Amino acid sequence: MHDNAWLEAVQDFAASSRFRESGGVITDLDGTAIHEHEGQVVIPDAVSHALTRLREQGHPIAINTLRFPMSVIRTFGRAWYAITNAPLPIVTLNGSLIGYLKESSSGAIVFEEIDARVLSTAEVEDILAGIESLISNGIDRLLVFYYPRDWRLGECIWTPLCDRLTHVRQKYLSASEVFCGSVDLLRRRLTKHDVCMMFLLVEQPLDNLMAYQHVKPANFITSGGIDKREGMNRLAAHLAINPLHWVGAGDTPMDNFLEDVGLAVHVGQWELAYQGRHRTAKVRNSLELGQLLFVLAESVPQYEAVGRR
Repeated sequence: MHDNAWLEAVQDFAASSRFRESGGVITDLDGTAIHEHEGQVVIPDAVSHALTRLREQGHPIAINTLRFPMSVIRTFGRAWYAITNAPLPIVTLNGSLIGYLKESSSGAIVFEEIDARVLSTAEVEDILAGIESLISNGIDRLLVFYYPRDWRLGECIWTPLCDRLTHVRQKYLSASEVFCGSVDLLRRRLTKHDVCMMFLLVEQPLDNLMAYQHVKPANFITSGGIDKREGMNRLAAHLAINPLHWVGAGDTPMDNFLEDVGLAVHVGQWELAYQGRHRTAKVRNSLELGQLLFVLAESVPQYEAVGRR
């Protein structure tokens, strides 16, 4: 059953925008187009079927996620690639690293960079100064996550407490490397590679979330405050598309790119302030997002589809 509010918004957007001629879909992942519970990732059939149909009509599909490329590839990269069966544009690490998921000559899914924004030496030093201040004040249950520009290095985690290494490794299975030691050791590691994003976490006993599931923007540090909105607009410039005619979907305050798309779809319980430039719709969950996207696909006659062959 359709929700009349979002149904009317979708129909109006389809009629008043240029979605039919030049529109696409850009979506957040966690809590929006996918669900993860206890390590199991699910793309609802309603979402994959609707996106596949839109892609068959010629509408580009893109992802805008806080996750790092290797996380996307390991968990559901193959499933998302199957939706497009072509290089998949992706904004990662809160806008700091953009590129494509693509299939290599060996058949593996890999990441190909388009553009990156990395933390400067001064920005890294500011972060390290804050870490040293926390430790000097007795806050040592601290984890520092960092994400190198080289996507193959994955996610690295540092703790000042070596007796917590086993705990951290068992809790954050997505990490490529977990190490311990002094702040100077962390500094040396950070200067070995360009780093796109860092995340600081003071662990609490009941904190069972993975790094990419936290939703407080201040915890995620990118160069110059780059975020999902800025990342999407850099991707749009590269692809020569206008987000005004696109649909965007997200579920948390991190998803500020919704302000620059034509139809902004809020998924879930958050009351988001972001309004689409044409219309805004709200759905209860990813299943209902799939229904919305299917209605949008049905509003585009095949003979008018983008890239008609």
